[in-house]
Amino acid sequence: MAGHGADEHPHGADRLCEAGDRVYSRAVRRGRVPREDAEPVPCLLDLALLHPDPDDMAWLVPTAPQEVMTRLLRGLYDEVSASQRRVGSAVAAFEWYAGLGPQRQAAAAEGGAIRVLDGLSRIQAAMDEATEACTTEVLTVQPGGIRPEHELTEGLHRALALRGRGVRMRDLYTHVARHGQGLLNYLELMGGTVQARTLDEVIDRLILFDRTVAFIPANPDRTLALELRHPALVQYLVTVFERLWRLALPLTAPLPDTGIKGISHREQSIAALLAEGHQDAVIAERLGISVRTCRAHIARLSETLGAASRTQLGVRIAQVGLDGTSRPADVAAAAGSGPPAASLTLPDQGSRTVR
Repeated sequence: MAGHGADEHPHGADRLCEAGDRVYSRAVRRGRVPREDAEPVPCLLDLALLHPDPDDMAWLVPTAPQEVMTRLLRGLYDEVSASQRRVGSAVAAFEWYAGLGPQRQAAAAEGGAIRVLDGLSRIQAAMDEATEACTTEVLTVQPGGIRPEHELTEGLHRALALRGRGVRMRDLYTHVARHGQGLLNYLELMGGTVQARTLDEVIDRLILFDRTVAFIPANPDRTLALELRHPALVQYLVTVFERLWRLALPLTAPLPDTGIKGISHREQSIAALLAEGHQDAVIAERLGISVRTCRAHIARLSETLGAASRTQLGVRIAQVGLDGTSRPADVAAAAGSGPPAASLTLPDQGSRTVR
């Protein structure tokens, strides 16, 4: 059946065919659909959007939309991370080959498709130049948590200059950024010129001007940057941004409900990353929160799920479906006295901290 569905329904879970959309929507509304309803759309089974009802195999139940969204975002994040590593390898190889030739060749490459910007002053000058040349659109990805006031102030002159020329801007942030008053003030100042959306996690910083030039960090402390003008590279980054934008939520829209009483959307995201085996500091950095806040959420997760240890918390996370691999169930049932269906050991709390 998998092959048949792939041949006639060549799409992913993020873009269902018309028939698949109808059947999955019906399943979500009603809680289940007869198995024969899904026969014309085997893609729903191939994509694990429908699966047999264990209580009655003649029926199919839907995978929760929140779980599907988590699965899509996780896959997209892995894809983007791998692509960033490939870009970094390509740049390193280019620089090595460029160093083999005379200095005049290196100087000629300076104005080419990839330019290394060394130092904050040079980065700011290149950004100002791109801002002055921009006429239609700016796309940005801003990782981390709540945007500091000084960061917003530093880029305000460029944003106001763009607004004055009618340039439209779209910004992607993590969900944590919703709590920053400075960001809300900035968006109010910019009016309808700027649209903002949020995700649990985003890629590293990215700024695109008119879909012709892009800026990305080249080292962890962002004192090195790459200015990219190669059309294929820039178009790839535009595609990455557009896919993230489509999955993101408008800043004013509420975060989706987890379906489990007492567990917030952020705690659901933390649980999924815990299930992947990440340390507290890594989880905090990816979600844009402090390690202390991350551990406070983990403590609340343990209390809500009735877990007395990190190992038991891993089992509870799997039982209620917070690891993204099973259907969410009632927390009380997950905390029952029977033996666990699966065992999942989580890493102990480390002592690393992030800012």
